[in-house]
Amino acid sequence: MIDSLKVFRLVAQHASFTRAAEFAGLTRPAVSQQVKQLEQHFGMDLFTRNTRHVALTPAGEALLLHAERVLQAVEAM
Repeated sequence: MIDSLKVFRLVAQHASFTRAAEFAGLTRPAVSQQVKQLEQHFGMDLFTRNTRHVALTPAGEALLLHAERVLQAVEAM
């Protein structure tokens, strides 16, 4: 779950699955799969997507706040 949150944060920061994949050293499908798993886990869409744009949904914005706290705590450990 921690790795998925890191990938989710990268997508949110770069507003791009492709750029997130580049920064994470993953393929774009791997990034998409991790985000999809988070969406299934939480039962809601975290991003709105079209061919040229990715944006956080309100649920995604809420998760990003929590993910930042979790990831900061993990880094502090």
